[in-house]
Amino acid sequence: MKEALEAASSVRAIELTEKEREEYIKPLQLLTDKPVLYLCNVDDKSAVSGNAHVDAVKEAIKDEGAELLILAVGTEADINELEDYEERQLFLEDIGLSEPGASKLIRSAYALLNLQTYFTAGVKEVRAWTIHVGDTAPQAAGVIHTDFEKGFIRAEVIKYEDFVTLGGEKQVREAGKLAVEGKEYIVQDGDMMNFRFNV
Repeated sequence: MKEALEAASSVRAIELTEKEREEYIKPLQLLTDKPVLYLCNVDDKSAVSGNAHVDAVKEAIKDEGAELLILAVGTEADINELEDYEERQLFLEDIGLSEPGASKLIRSAYALLNLQTYFTAGVKEVRAWTIHVGDTAPQAAGVIHTDFEKGFIRAEVIKYEDFVTLGGEKQVREAGKLAVEGKEYIVQDGDMMNFRFNV
């Protein structure tokens, strides 16, 4: 590690076992071990495949273990000023993009930080909650309130795809697609959850 750092390499690029990373690297909290996402802002003609500047950045970071994302921020800002969703999508498709750069950026940042989202819905509000990939149902409940985690009994889980396909919570219940999960359940990205707890 000392040799790599003296050669101006980032810690991310050093090949180590998971045990070595946990034992030697993680306690040091080195800046070059943090995940990095490079954003290349280009014109609309370069929005899909980049340009010479993007290629230069790719070459500079190839051994760094970092992510790279190409965005046409100026063009997308103009597109976002359009009122109509369908019109915005047409303009995005005209420059070769299937979705807005903000969506790609959010998804890339979440993946880089090992995060995901689950949802809760009530009469008054629908909320999205950010958790780590691999968190259990009680850990996810604890993000809302620590009492939810302490007194966790079970989670009622609806898969997002079922919710959209069937048309709502009532229809999901009627179709028998609502799952009742216990403390060991690993929350999946996009789950819709109701928690039962008792403190």
